[in-house]
Amino acid sequence: MKKAVSISLLIAIILVLFGGCTKKDTPPSLPPANSMTIDFSNFLASQKSAGIDVLATKTNWTAAVTTAGFWNLLLTINLIVPVASFKKAMDNTPVYLDNKKWEWKYSVNLIGATYNARLTGQIQTSDIKWEMYISKTGVDPYSEFMWFSGTSALDGKSGQWILNHSQTYKEPMLQIDWTVTGTDVGSIKYTYVRDKTDNRTTDWFKNSYIEYGLTSGTLNAKYTVHHNISTTTSDFKDVYIEWSTSNHNGHIKALHYFQDSNWHCWDGTGNDVTCN
Repeated sequence: MKKAVSISLLIAIILVLFGGCTKKDTPPSLPPANSMTIDFSNFLASQKSAGIDVLATKTNWTAAVTTAGFWNLLLTINLIVPVASFKKAMDNTPVYLDNKKWEWKYSVNLIGATYNARLTGQIQTSDIKWEMYISKTGVDPYSEFMWFSGTSALDGKSGQWILNHSQTYKEPMLQIDWTVTGTDVGSIKYTYVRDKTDNRTTDWFKNSYIEYGLTSGTLNAKYTVHHNISTTTSDFKDVYIEWSTSNHNGHIKALHYFQDSNWHCWDGTGNDVTCN
């Protein structure tokens, strides 16, 4: 009898040990680094010129650049620390906590400051839950707070991030929805969800969004923009931009800007051309 009990106990211990090792050795895969970043590269630098043409105008391309540039500035200011912190997780190995949860801990040096990041990923029944906690040391330090959270599909093909505004205002500001096409992030949408400004007045920009996506057409990339251009009332406008990431030509449609619903085109050097 004692021998049977000892063997049963030994088997139970082995099962626990092997079960624990299996969990610890299989952390969840991190979402793609660019699930937090949108491609503005085609609109960050001046178009290459094939020659000097004093009669050429770039009205259409400039309208697209202005729209993309506004969102690029907004996102860069608010995402620089969270994005850099998340990307650094790729270079670190997580440790197992419990209940199918892993933790990545590391520091990020950015703009003359040190940020201490703690990312957790927990496998759930239908998705993976992510939480990123960040504190700052040095000049203007602050204690740890959850800067963003999110979920990703178990197959890693889609997900959502919710970014809080700051350590001062721990409230949702941006919702990021992303999907993977092939091996790349094929679409990503930023929606501004903040209710109040820093002055605690109504944030009229709420529900504005920009969506980036790749397509199979000649103009293989696009932005769909819906944003409020007023800071005192609801005045939402829509802008549609499509362009070629290789040839850099494209077109834009913006009723409030051009006073019509037509496409307005530019060529590979950014000059206005007649749409075909």
